Amino acid sequence: MKIISGNLKGRNIKGFKLSNTRPTMDRVKESIFSIIGNNIEESICLDLFSGSGNLGIEAISRKSKLVYFVDNNIRAIKIIKENLNNFNITNGIVIKEDYKKALLYFKKKNITFDIIFLDPPYNLDLLDSILEDINNLNLLNDNGIIICEYNKTILKENYNNIILKTTKKYGDTKVNIYQKLAMK
Repeated sequence: MKIISGNLKGRNIKGFKLSNTRPTMDRVKESIFSIIGNNIEESICLDLFSGSGNLGIEAISRKSKLVYFVDNNIRAIKIIKENLNNFNITNGIVIKEDYKKALLYFKKKNITFDIIFLDPPYNLDLLDSILEDINNLNLLNDNGIIICEYNKTILKENYNNIILKTTKKYGDTKVNIYQKLAMK
């Protein structure tokens, strides 16, 4: 995996192999970031189910202000920390936690996000309930974006005022991009 653009462009991200995990393919990542590119600079991001930290590190390379990396696998946490250290990244916060507890933690601490990357293991079929949780806990800022990577899950077109903007398909992988409408 390589960083596609930004100040870390071309650098290799260290990954790992675990059952039920797969890194976001570079062509999928490139497409995602070309769609959301104008929203990254100075953003606060959440990379939930971060794995190696691939998506969050790409956001940092493109001038995101801060990225929270959340995973509950100790091997993933070690790889994320190693990648952040190798790139001298200081604006990444790594949290080893179950996603539900992490979302509740963010709510309790009044931490909200401009961009949320959701790439849970496909076989767990979690995206619909996670999108409901993000909406109910009000974790996405107005005009904020959620990027969902999945394969067979059926997702709604909106979660209250979080509205589906686009769907892309890359082989077996689908990507939904949602945006939260600003309340008037």
